Amino acid sequence: MREYLLTLCVTVAVTYLLTGPVRKFAIAAGAMPEIRARDVHREPTPRLGGIAMFGGLCAGLLVADHLRNLNGVFELSNEPRALLSGAALIWLIGVLDDKFEIDALIKLGAQMIAAGVMVMQGLTMLWIPVPGIGTVALTQWQGNLLTVALVVITINAVNFVDGLDGLAAGMVCIAAAAFFLYSYRIWFGYGIEAAAPATLFAAILMGMCLGFLPHNMHPARIFMGDSGSMLIGLVLAASAISITGQVDPDTMALFAGGERNATHAMLPVFIPLLLPLTIIAIPMADLVLAIVRRTWKGQSPFAADRGHLHHRLLELGHSHSRAVLIMYFWSGLIAFGAVAYSVHSASMWIVLAIVGLSALGLVLLLLPRFTPRAPRWAEGLVPPRYRHRERAAEAAALDVSGREPEPAGTIRVGVSGVNGATAVGPRSRFPDRRKAESAR
Repeated sequence: MREYLLTLCVTVAVTYLLTGPVRKFAIAAGAMPEIRARDVHREPTPRLGGIAMFGGLCAGLLVADHLRNLNGVFELSNEPRALLSGAALIWLIGVLDDKFEIDALIKLGAQMIAAGVMVMQGLTMLWIPVPGIGTVALTQWQGNLLTVALVVITINAVNFVDGLDGLAAGMVCIAAAAFFLYSYRIWFGYGIEAAAPATLFAAILMGMCLGFLPHNMHPARIFMGDSGSMLIGLVLAASAISITGQVDPDTMALFAGGERNATHAMLPVFIPLLLPLTIIAIPMADLVLAIVRRTWKGQSPFAADRGHLHHRLLELGHSHSRAVLIMYFWSGLIAFGAVAYSVHSASMWIVLAIVGLSALGLVLLLLPRFTPRAPRWAEGLVPPRYRHRERAAEAAALDVSGREPEPAGTIRVGVSGVNGATAVGPRSRFPDRRKAESAR
């Protein structure tokens, strides 16, 4: 575990430190597109954050290759090299798209090529466990086709959900954390060496997202762009493919009675193996709904719109930060709920906890205008809008002046207008325009 923590910390540090210079480079390179109709941010923000995330990926793989307990992954398996090859290709296409806006069909073709590069180097589906039947071996073309489809679907699911500050990075980080716990248990709990690459990929993916999130939380200073969203989608797909198609379920059969009975009896253990996409169920649901919605309207499935799940949360009245937290909540509930059920499937408390948390999530969805208040001891850890003192000071200023208090950071220019009125700088607004006009 220490080697994984070291790899995680190095990936976080490299990604975090690279993001600042990458932001300056993106501004200098002009990778700051104009505000589009579907965007929710109000100021042009630089993209190309995927450059820093790719640097974190390379650093994590390099460190793991020099650690005693992890270098065996590189010696016994070609999957890390396959991941790096496919990631480099999809990252390059993403960088070009962030700068020059590549056509959607070209990006789709590049995604398929990147998946094919990984397949050619051995990262492919070999078999799948089927409940009631057992382990089903796949032919070469079946495994390759299923691998390419899974990579393309996962990449686009993550790309589609990247619409709010910190949303895609946080949701993928939650999914990677759940996958890490499960794959680590398969490796050390069952002693299956084939699960080691997936465990390493999940740890590095967590580091990439955690290192980028401080720069990407609302209000974001930089976006990951397609170079980042497609990259983390590919790494997540590689983790799922590695542990699903490379780990032989027969080595986990702890029940007697034949292969079919063993597979059926261990169905809860196979849940993350059979349904690896459950960890990104929210992005997948968003992807399917977007395709159906656009096709129903006669549009291209790749046409952009404002009908995504995070857009609908904003339309309900949720703030930017709360919409992101709600998406985090549902992603974590589904991902960690599946992992917990796979470990203790006979416990009714897990089912009851999932049901209770689901009910809590529905209540949060129905209270878009409810503003929570943090306790006084935690006021220094939360944004100002959740602090008692900040809210009380704003209310007192409103009662005294009879007008809405000016936001923090207001700059007043030393120019006197009619009857001594002072003009307000570009970062603020005139608090009482009607009185100024009457004075004139």
